[in-house]
Amino acid sequence: MHWPVALFLISLIVPWVFFFGPLRMSVYRIVLLVTVAPCLVMWMAGKAGRIRFTDIVLLLYWLWATLSLGVTHGSDTAMQSGGILFIETLGPYLLARCYIRDADDFYNVTQLLFRIVVFVLLPFGLLEIVSGQNISRALFSMVLPTFTEIQAPRLGLTRVSSVFDHPILFGVFTGSIFALVYLVLGYRKNPIERFVMTGLVGATSMLSVSSGPLTALAVQAMLLCWNGLLRTITSRWKLLIGLATSLTLAVELVANRSAMDIFVSFFLFDDGSYFYRKMIWEYGVAAALNNPLFGTDLNTWERPEWMGASIDNFWLFHAVRYGLPAAFLMPLALLSVFLAVSFKKGLDDKLDEYRTAFLITMTSFFVVAWSVHFWDTAYVLFIFLMGSGVWLLDAKPTAGAARRT
Repeated sequence: MHWPVALFLISLIVPWVFFFGPLRMSVYRIVLLVTVAPCLVMWMAGKAGRIRFTDIVLLLYWLWATLSLGVTHGSDTAMQSGGILFIETLGPYLLARCYIRDADDFYNVTQLLFRIVVFVLLPFGLLEIVSGQNISRALFSMVLPTFTEIQAPRLGLTRVSSVFDHPILFGVFTGSIFALVYLVLGYRKNPIERFVMTGLVGATSMLSVSSGPLTALAVQAMLLCWNGLLRTITSRWKLLIGLATSLTLAVELVANRSAMDIFVSFFLFDDGSYFYRKMIWEYGVAAALNNPLFGTDLNTWERPEWMGASIDNFWLFHAVRYGLPAAFLMPLALLSVFLAVSFKKGLDDKLDEYRTAFLITMTSFFVVAWSVHFWDTAYVLFIFLMGSGVWLLDAKPTAGAARRT
């Protein structure tokens, strides 16, 4: 494990906050601030492999977002918020690009994340959901300040937020490694051990009692089942895409609701949450179309007075905040690395399993992003994991290993 990567991943579960003038800094932001310049130099020098299309897209996303902040809020905001956006977008991505360069690096990252989830977050999460007290954050706050506690009970249960500033972040962080644990850490392990490890991760994520993480777990579990049941069929993913497309078209033609509405409604805990997210989409799209180039102030985007300013849709957020170009560039970055890794030829069995884990993880992020927003730790982890699979494009099968076409 390269120490910058280990330091970054550990910093994600340290909830201390610092203020440097108007800037709110966290431990992971400080780590990224220290590492982003060396990683940028390494990337430009070719030490992270050749420059990829996804690299350029993320850079363009940051440039446009910063320009939008300057247009809508002025130069001071562009410098401050744009600087933080650079650290949180290019920082974790380049860290992954530079230091995850082979299968061992990918395995080590997954292993450390698994240990963080199971040996640190799970025990304190169980204490929190039983006692209703956030013991882990209380311990951290005895040393330095942490962010404000959020109490949001649901179904009579305490929604665990642990060291994160919202239960959604806890659920997304812990559940994001579900497929990685099963296919990477579980590679060639006996089925019982694989199921136990994966089950612990899933159980930890469920402590958030949040529909977003539940959706992510469901997507990963379904794709893992499909992969396992149809392992002998080479074209199983093409078959799945065809079935999903046909089903979506049939629903759009027959049902009185869109396929996305129906899918999202299955994973929401109440009808009110579903209709509120639907209103966010309708008013958010209108706000984006009224300010197509540079977006608008998130506090004043057009909506009813009783609606809050938050946008529970990661993809829509970029359109409202930074304009349609940014809303195009962020999913393009994900799609470009997804397709490039998908069509990589000549991988052996082990690397093919690692690739499948990466693609399932990215798919779950894509799906759940339609109903939640990624910010702080969830955002930087998403960007980091996006960059963690680029090494597969340079990977070569081990000597004597069976190749996959």
